[in-house]
Amino acid sequence: MSKGRLSVDGQKTRFEEIDAARRVLNLPEAATLEEIKVRYRTLLKKWHPDVCAQEKTLCAENTRKVKAAYRVLTDYCREYRFSFTREEVEKYISKEEWWMKRFGNDPVWGR
Repeated sequence: MSKGRLSVDGQKTRFEEIDAARRVLNLPEAATLEEIKVRYRTLLKKWHPDVCAQEKTLCAENTRKVKAAYRVLTDYCREYRFSFTREEVEKYISKEEWWMKRFGNDPVWGR
């Protein structure tokens, strides 16, 4: 199935479900698990019926949406297979490690 199409039975595709959840939490297309958690907690504090200053039914509905979206995203993250290959890990090295890897103890550029 391609991105954005409904399945044969009219249900949302996995991508559409995840994308909708991402939008409920107002996340960019790429986010860390920590960013997902922080956004979830922030929105939950905002919409929880016990603290929300708006109409209680609106607050309760938004709380349900936020919780459901978080569940969808964390389920996806739990099923995601992480790559521990050298190439993938090196995409996320620190600036200092990147510099040392390329220039090391070079008298002009190294440290």
